[in-house]
Amino acid sequence: MTYTMQKIPEKGDTVVVGMSGGVDSTLTALMLAKKGCKVIGATMSLWDGSLPEIKTGKKMRESCFGPGEEENIEECRQFCKAHGIEYYVIDVKETYKQEILEYFKREYRSGRTPNPCIRCNMLIKFGALLAGLENLNIKYDYFCTGHYAKIVRPDSGLFGTDKRPCMIAGAEDVSKDQTYFLYRVPSDTLEKVRFPLATMKKADVIKLAQEAGLDAANREESQDFIGEEYFDLIFADKPSVPGDIIDLDGHVIGRHRGIEHYTVGQRRGLGVALSYPVYVHSIDAKNNLVVLAPNEALNSKSLIADDFVWAGGAEPEEAFDAMVKIRLASKPAPAIIEKYVKDENDKNEYKGQPWKVTFVEPQRAVAPGQSAVLYKDGVILGGGVIYRTI
Repeated sequence: MTYTMQKIPEKGDTVVVGMSGGVDSTLTALMLAKKGCKVIGATMSLWDGSLPEIKTGKKMRESCFGPGEEENIEECRQFCKAHGIEYYVIDVKETYKQEILEYFKREYRSGRTPNPCIRCNMLIKFGALLAGLENLNIKYDYFCTGHYAKIVRPDSGLFGTDKRPCMIAGAEDVSKDQTYFLYRVPSDTLEKVRFPLATMKKADVIKLAQEAGLDAANREESQDFIGEEYFDLIFADKPSVPGDIIDLDGHVIGRHRGIEHYTVGQRRGLGVALSYPVYVHSIDAKNNLVVLAPNEALNSKSLIADDFVWAGGAEPEEAFDAMVKIRLASKPAPAIIEKYVKDENDKNEYKGQPWKVTFVEPQRAVAPGQSAVLYKDGVILGGGVIYRTI
């Protein structure tokens, strides 16, 4: 199937740029302003001060949720003032707390591995933020961010339908691909979304920002949802429940400090000394167990995913092949995707129609709670949340 990249805003268009203070979004705003667009800057306010500020004596890595937000907002405000750009701060703290922080804790305490960035893009950055702009009666032609991705439209209908929705495709800079995080943003929302850095390399973005004298060019990139220093504090609302660490044969080989501190594929911090390397194979939340195994035992041939979204709502009827990513850092792997039909032995409760993904080659450390995102010709067809492995 062929696709056409959707046009980037032109001179005279009114564009809202979602700004974080980082180099990507800052340069996006500057480029559009120089192009002759009417640019409006908007930043989400997430930090509610619910966690105490930690002083470590060393510079902490930039993160999305943390006490450095005020400084980031001030940098955005000063940039916009210097370039004659309207600027707004949209308060999404309560929505963020309920939809991201509570989800994050709930998933880990259920023995699953959450992906807060995927959920944040869907519900906050391309959800609550846009709702906040609407509440302020701010009108715009496009909403732009500094993501490395493309918005494309298929030249013919998807899966034999007449649907030709806006879809997400990979950017030119494969090393900065962020499409995995965006797969749940609805196609209707994507109609007015554009990513002006889609055809640029990160090195060129840095160079242009430096030439423009942007302070953001020297700022460390945001790497995490939350700084690792704050991880334990997030879970301080309830005491951790220690339990047994077992091997695949059920032998107790150690004690864990609470299943929320572990994830599939983890090796460091297990507190277990054996004569061979072991990793978290699975987490049994019902029995409060962490299961360890050698690396070769972490491979899975198939998985079941549910809570699917499809581009434009075009859900396929037949099995098909696609490239599948099971985490941001993994390479897309070839697989067959087919509807999963429960038998009498499957007592699980799935959200919507579950799908079975069978890989050509087994994949390592498939983690329930992460997403399986389906690509065809470099474009996202849809994706779902990994429920279990087979």
